[in-house]
Amino acid sequence: MIVILNAHAGTAGKSRNLQSRITELFGAAGLNAEIISVGRKEMSAAAKRAVAENHETIVAAGGDGTVNTVAAEVAGTEKILGVLPVGTLNHFAKDLHLPLDLEGAVRTIVERNIASVDVGEVNGRVFVNNSSLGIYPHIVHRRAVEQMRLRIGKRPAYVWATMHAFRRFPFLDLRLEVEGKTLKRQTPFLFVGNNEYEMTGFRIGARRRLDAGKLGLYLTHRVGRWGMIRVALRALLGHLNQEKDFEAYLVYEAFVEAPRHLILVATDGEVKWMESPLHYRSRRSDLRVIVRRNPVG
Repeated sequence: MIVILNAHAGTAGKSRNLQSRITELFGAAGLNAEIISVGRKEMSAAAKRAVAENHETIVAAGGDGTVNTVAAEVAGTEKILGVLPVGTLNHFAKDLHLPLDLEGAVRTIVERNIASVDVGEVNGRVFVNNSSLGIYPHIVHRRAVEQMRLRIGKRPAYVWATMHAFRRFPFLDLRLEVEGKTLKRQTPFLFVGNNEYEMTGFRIGARRRLDAGKLGLYLTHRVGRWGMIRVALRALLGHLNQEKDFEAYLVYEAFVEAPRHLILVATDGEVKWMESPLHYRSRRSDLRVIVRRNPVG
């Protein structure tokens, strides 16, 4: 077993302490885990090497970005993914009902109950949570610009980037091919989930299962800034099904075409320019992952 730890999961001191604690917990369970601490830029290469080497279990220790990077290399192989959710949000771990404390997460990996779950893919790029076009990837892209320009932290830069995005509020002209139908929409965003997302009430943003082999597509159309706020409020109140400007689809795959040759796409918080048209598809049961002994979902 190898543990790939995000070196930026905390401060440098905290990261070292975390590495020692992980070693201690696995050692107490009688397992000698090799632990490597890498930065975001080196993580994909480290995961590729781990898959190529004689490691049966590859553990991602970090947040959703770390898990996605490692899972992208593990998916489609006989290797097994373990998750130590030491990031900020940990959506993938929460939707798999994994323990969020380090001791419980290590215990789950030691117990080694394996399930197969789906991953999503867009133009060959894997995502375990979601992908999006429009306002969100522009906020993430702009955040990096503001961090460098203003020399501020990630959170303040995110606020500046969000204000900038809502001031410009760009719309996308999209042509979607879903289940044999062609849809032409002008929208501020398209959200594509790996399986169906809860879109109303207090569980909004969560998933009941990750093994249905479907993608959830969500978008609004004909709405501006205030329309987006109205849609969000209806979702929180559980009345989204009454919102005429909100659309949701469950599909195995979808093609998305934009007027421009390149379009900014977010996959689990990472942004990248991709060529249009985009081909989204569900890769059913393509990722073997260690879960708790209760069923996934």
